[in-house]
Amino acid sequence: METLGAFSLLLALCLAAYALLASVIGGWKQKPFLVESARRATYGVFLMLTAASAILVYALITSDFRFSYVAERSNRAMPMVYKFAAWWGGQEGSLLLWSWMLSLYSAIVVWTNRARHRNLMPWVMAVLAFTQTFFCLLNVFVEPPFQMLAVGRGVTSVVDGNGLNPLLQYWLMAIHPPALYLGFVGFVVPFAFAFASLLKREPGEAWIATTRRWSLVTWGFLSVGIMLGQGWAYAVLGWGGYWGWDPVENASLLPWITGTAFLHSVMMQEKKGMMKVWNMVLISATYFLCIFGTFLTRSGIVSSVHAFAQSSLGSWFVGFLAISISITTFLILRRLDYLKSESHLESVLSRESSFLFNNLLLLASCFAVLWGTLFPVLTEALMGEKITVGAPFFNKVNIPIGLALLLLTGVGPLIAWRRSSWESLKRAFRWPVLAMGLTIALLLAFGVRHFYALVSLGLCAFVAATVVMEFYKGARSIAVKNQMNFLRATVELTHRNTRRYGGYLVHMGIVLMFIGYTGSAFNKDTTEEVKIGSHFTVGSYQLHVKEVTDGSNPNYSWQRAVIAVHRNGQYLGDLKPERRVYAASQQPTSEVAIRRRLNEDLYLNFASMSQTDPEAAIIQAYVFPLVSWIWIGFYVLLFGTIVCLIPSKVKYAYPRTQVVGVYERQPEPAQ
Repeated sequence: METLGAFSLLLALCLAAYALLASVIGGWKQKPFLVESARRATYGVFLMLTAASAILVYALITSDFRFSYVAERSNRAMPMVYKFAAWWGGQEGSLLLWSWMLSLYSAIVVWTNRARHRNLMPWVMAVLAFTQTFFCLLNVFVEPPFQMLAVGRGVTSVVDGNGLNPLLQYWLMAIHPPALYLGFVGFVVPFAFAFASLLKREPGEAWIATTRRWSLVTWGFLSVGIMLGQGWAYAVLGWGGYWGWDPVENASLLPWITGTAFLHSVMMQEKKGMMKVWNMVLISATYFLCIFGTFLTRSGIVSSVHAFAQSSLGSWFVGFLAISISITTFLILRRLDYLKSESHLESVLSRESSFLFNNLLLLASCFAVLWGTLFPVLTEALMGEKITVGAPFFNKVNIPIGLALLLLTGVGPLIAWRRSSWESLKRAFRWPVLAMGLTIALLLAFGVRHFYALVSLGLCAFVAATVVMEFYKGARSIAVKNQMNFLRATVELTHRNTRRYGGYLVHMGIVLMFIGYTGSAFNKDTTEEVKIGSHFTVGSYQLHVKEVTDGSNPNYSWQRAVIAVHRNGQYLGDLKPERRVYAASQQPTSEVAIRRRLNEDLYLNFASMSQTDPEAAIIQAYVFPLVSWIWIGFYVLLFGTIVCLIPSKVKYAYPRTQVVGVYERQPEPAQ
């Protein structure tokens, strides 16, 4: 079976390399039979990698410890879902997952475009095959997943494995990595179409129309992956945080930032023929940052709870990135005449300028995060001393940028295309500004004095009012005109222009997440050594440690603290945080207990029993205000993304040569 798996990987590499050569030669020499053979080779790569993945997964599920990877990442007592998740729990398996997902994306792209874009598809396939060949090389020669354990000469067969890292044995980790990889891998598709369009000087924005849903789906998967990672960190690591500006966390955030900028900027090219160079640079940067994030996770050059061990992959990734960036940069510079804008910015007080400022702020944030992530690596390489950049740096730089972006989220819909008059701006901004002022006044009345919290919550009110206004005005018009109730009119409005109103829902999700993030300004925490039967307090909660119990199952042994929760004399129930020690690895972990409410979470971590008093437990207790709104905002964001993917009921055209006589805020065509 291991021979069949290794042969499948080798054959996948050969087919990927053939697809690359055949598509390049076929596109260059106009040889349709070569292009068709490259297409079929792409399907073959998918079949071979599917076979290899199936063999590895079968070995994990059946606990075939002859495989080195299975012995290192699995054990018999692990639940079945974590045996399957061990596929991406190690270096070799996760690279195989990356390659398999890329082959799946490539096969779908080739199949769905088999009768379209005949001028572009050879070069689209070439980009996909080039990336596929690189990852197959890693699978075959650098990190092969089908290495077998040596048995003989006194070495007996392995009875049981080491097991998956206990930190990964949590249900979110069965979803988070695949979702993140679907985002990382997926951005190769719009990049491939952009590269092909640039190479062939394809007229118009055909590549944008073709990849619009690809980009949005990929961005959605990346968003899901990042948010699930935050949920995992919050529930598993035991310190209550959901984002620590860890290098690997930053690596996933970087392509999300540039991808967000691209999704906004591309609308300018569609409607106005502007920002073409921006879009090429943004989609290229997003693709390269996805590869860079994969490199950062696997090379061992940064220390992270999320990263894999030190490996020899670094030089391979550096070489691939150097070649890819050089070719793309050269091509963009050679095609600057093709990327000329068809119109120009007419006024700072216009929606076009809000998109431009939005992009500038997003790129400033991206640069700050990238610089802070690489600074320790650069100082170590240049000075021989690693200077660590911590969370305070990232917060100091990105909080103001984030608040400015939040402001633009509310300002954009209120400003007209081309140019706005002061009178129209006064009318548009009246209610959102009033909502912001009232919110800040109420917060001040209730004793809130934290500057960033006041600004953030005020801006959240501003953006929320803008979104509500946009829905209300459109739905009211439809309800009156068609004699229907307001709820049905809102659905009808959204269905008429799903991109616009789905985008507003995404913005509302961002607002709710900002509310949750702002709550961190009011966190409370305490660490107490508490005798069993004693009490302690955190915030307004009184906590009574009733008992500590223990037990075991085949996978781990546990100690559980039973803590009664009271507030203002009222009993609210018991929380039961645990300490676990996994049998295979003897690694201890925490299983926190959380009382989730809309206003705040009570979060308890059972750190250990006291070293000096065997009857005392060390309990870490936290109160996290508003944190649940982060997860609520995520669901709203996800729903909005899905709405954006639904075809609009009415198709709209946006003529680029439209002449506007009076520069007032023009009504959108959605009503």
